[in-house]
Order: sequence, then structure tokens, then C-alpha cells
Amino acid sequence: MAVTRVPDSAGVAVGAGPDLRHHGDAEVRDDGEKLTDLAVNVRTGTPPVWLRERIGAALEGLAAYPDGRAARAAVARLHGVPVERVLLTAGAAEAFVLLARALRVRRPVVVHPQFTEPEAALEDAGHVVRRVLLREEDGFRLDPSLVPEDADLVVVGNPTNPTSVLHPAGVLAALARPGRVLVVDEAFMDAVPGEREALAGRTDVPGLVVLRSLTKTWGLAGLRIGYVVAAPEIVAELERAQPLWPVSSPALVAALGCVSDRGVAEAGAAALAVAGDREHLVGRLRELAGFGVSVVGPAEGPFLLVRVPGAAAVRGALREVGIAVRRGDTFPGLGEDWIRVAVRDRATSDTLVSALSRILAP
Repeated sequence: MAVTRVPDSAGVAVGAGPDLRHHGDAEVRDDGEKLTDLAVNVRTGTPPVWLRERIGAALEGLAAYPDGRAARAAVARLHGVPVERVLLTAGAAEAFVLLARALRVRRPVVVHPQFTEPEAALEDAGHVVRRVLLREEDGFRLDPSLVPEDADLVVVGNPTNPTSVLHPAGVLAALARPGRVLVVDEAFMDAVPGEREALAGRTDVPGLVVLRSLTKTWGLAGLRIGYVVAAPEIVAELERAQPLWPVSSPALVAALGCVSDRGVAEAGAAALAVAGDREHLVGRLRELAGFGVSVVGPAEGPFLLVRVPGAAAVRGALREVGIAVRRGDTFPGLGEDWIRVAVRDRATSDTLVSALSRILAP
């Protein structure tokens, strides 16, 4: 359903123009094998061997229909909630579609810039979406007063893609209202050391729906596995909107591995490593401040939002030397001078900065 967007009030807009269906994989879809991929936020070197072996062993049982009970119970244990509060999904993207189709809401609001699929799913389901646009001068940090009081669905990311901003849990919880569904996309929360500011597992926030993805940290984008943590009545509504057997047997085995003690420990170690690599990349990019390059911070996700003058031309020049980065102008609230860069190992970051320096030099 096409929606014509017009200004609504300060900080709030109804609809918009960017291509909401553009995602990082589009940057490497045709030439991915030839490019250093800094456009997709999937951790490199994944899935680990032990997880691949478990997934491979699951192929022996493909004749049987998937049974998600064990994986669902394991996720519930991880977050300390009853199993009725957990719904397994084919990645977080499916959860956004279920929310848009199943919940009876009339005044949805999406906080931008953030992952665009929630708004696209809402539009496809016939909703008119209002946007709260966070500002660069505020560091893209959330001001709860910008969210309209009459919003009965609010969607916000934490840490937010593409800004890498980690909002305080208390600020997000303050958005809860009677009769409002508060959706917090925590797809990258397991990349935050200690999962600071996480809301998954909280049962004291009315209307809270937390989405998690296991595809980013574990390199399972092609397998599709994620989950929802919410009140039992919301989970039941979403489950009724799901097709039968929505999560494959290999994905269920993957989920069990990811939320196991071994998986949680490995994800925690990876988060610490990414944090160190991120700080290295931030420091190197700051060397380019004289060329007008700036980094949104403090960054807490496995990616950075970077302002680069003439970003479209810069992206093309980077591609010519074998580096793909994510364009930023498809995120509502950002313009043509933005790119998103995935955090990789330090040698790769050094290569990126050296290439940018050559491209931007007069």
C-alpha cells in the first residue's frame, strides 16, 4: 500500500520517501565474493565449527516435522521467563510482519533512523505510520517526549541500526503506556558486552515486546532464526498469525546451540572483541576529521554510522577498490552524506581508512 507522507508535528512525520526495502545485502548481492563486505552486519568467521556441525547433524531428521518446544524452553530459561512468553520466528523480520498483521493497532509510530523493515511491514499491512525523527545534533538519542501520547504502537531499536546508539533501558521503559504496545528491537543486543540496557526478560513493563535475532552474531542470516519475548496474550496473537512449522529443524537446533551455556559464553567473548575492534575503527576514522568525516558516538553496536561528504561518490570509489559499505540515505532521517560501516578486524579497518584517505584527498 503506497502512503503519501506529510509533516505532522515537531519531530514527527507521517510516512516518507526513502526505499525502505533496501538493506545491506543489496550492496554485495552481485559481487560479494570480490568485495570486502562492510555493508552487512553479520559477524565474520561464523557460524563456528561446533555450531555448523550441530546444524549439519540436524539434516538427518528432515523427514520429521519441526518441533520447537525444546528451543522455545531454552530461550525462556535464558531470559528467566515462562515459556508462554516466548515465540520462535524465522528471524526478526518475520516477527515484524506478524506484529503488523496480528495486532489491532491504529496509530503506530516508528522511531527513526532505525531498521526500516518494521515500517515497511506496517505499511504492507495497511497501516499509516508516523515517524519520530531523532536528530544528529542530539546524537540520535531518544527523547521520549517526541513520541505522541496517542501512539498505540511504538517501535524503537536498541542498540539502534544504523546509529549504533544504545538507549538507556529506563528511557525506553518510560515509553510504556496502558493500551500501548512497545516494541524494542534488540537484534544486536548480544553484541553489547553484558547486554547493558537489555529489556528482554522484563515482565514489569506493560505492553513490552522484545525482538531478538540469532542471525547477526552467529552468521545465520541464511538460516533465519530469531524470537519474540512478550506477554503471553501478545505471543498467542502472533502465534495465531504464523503458518504451521514456521522455523525449520536446522534452525531450531541452531537456536539451542546459540542460547546454550557455550553459546552465551562465546557471544559474550565476541562482544568484547568487537568492542575493542570498534574503538580502533573509531580512532582511525577520527584521523579523517579534516576531510569532514565524523562518527556518531558513543557507538555500542557492531557497526558505525559515519558522515562522509559526497558519500554516494565515495561509496562508488570504495567499491572500485573492492570495499562495500552500506548507503545511509535509505534510512528515514538521514541524508546523502551518510554511510554505515560494519566493524571488522583491525587490519580490515586500517585498509578501509587508508582507502578513504586516498579517495577524499584533494
